[in-house]
Amino acid sequence: MALGPILWPMAEGGAQPTAAQLVFFIALEVIQSLAFGLGISFLLFGLPTMRRASSNSRLLGWAMYLSIGWLLASWWPHSHLHQVVGENLQGLLYIEYGFHVTLIVGALVLAYGFISLLGQQSKATTRVA
Repeated sequence: MALGPILWPMAEGGAQPTAAQLVFFIALEVIQSLAFGLGISFLLFGLPTMRRASSNSRLLGWAMYLSIGWLLASWWPHSHLHQVVGENLQGLLYIEYGFHVTLIVGALVLAYGFISLLGQQSKATTRVA
């Protein structure tokens, strides 16, 4: 959280929050920083679990693993990049497409993976019964 302003300085001439708004921006920064930490932790330690969960498809396991990490970790740089670009609409478009589209793709990968895992579970249950 402390590195954000150092890595991504605020664009000059941007709007300044009121005291009441600042509290909410700080709370949002705390939440995003925690999600970033969880995302990095998942990327460091979650691969073995994802491999076990999606044992039938190695590619799907990797895609789900990367999607979860990205869905958790991307908010912190996303918000800070908004601060950097300020009123630059072209920069804003790059940020929005770079983050929002990849987040949508990640969510689609997880939805597909979840449905696949439910299908595998259903087949296993049918065989046992």
